[in-house]
Amino acid sequence: MGVTVLAILALIGGIFGILGGFAIVFGGAIVATVLGGLGALLSLIGLVLLVLAVVELALAYGFWMLKPWAWQLGFYLMAANVIVTALEFLVGGGYGFTNLVVTVVVAGIVMYYLNTPEVRKAFGAAERGFPVVGDILAKK
Repeated sequence: MGVTVLAILALIGGIFGILGGFAIVFGGAIVATVLGGLGALLSLIGLVLLVLAVVELALAYGFWMLKPWAWQLGFYLMAANVIVTALEFLVGGGYGFTNLVVTVVVAGIVMYYLNTPEVRKAFGAAERGFPVVGDILAKK
């Protein structure tokens, strides 16, 4: 049940990530016409957000189908979301400090849940440690 919830949340996050990414890219382009480099940096962050959103859509599929690679991708994506949110906060984009704190808390909860024995077993991950993708794929 919990993995299904994660799949649905990843799908919703991917959709909103795409919308937000486009908004940041175009907003950055507008800011670039006035401030130059800062707007270009915002556009770059928007492009990174778009890539992460597409990966999040793939993660939603992987979670839904209990694909072995999705377990590890979930960790990577949570870390990447925290980094992108921190960068948005540092350059003045995004939704401020509250957004950063919420992102860190949600990422921590997801990473903790993915690390529970039942979820690790459902994805075919080892009981302990962090196997590389090749190890996970070799098991299935």
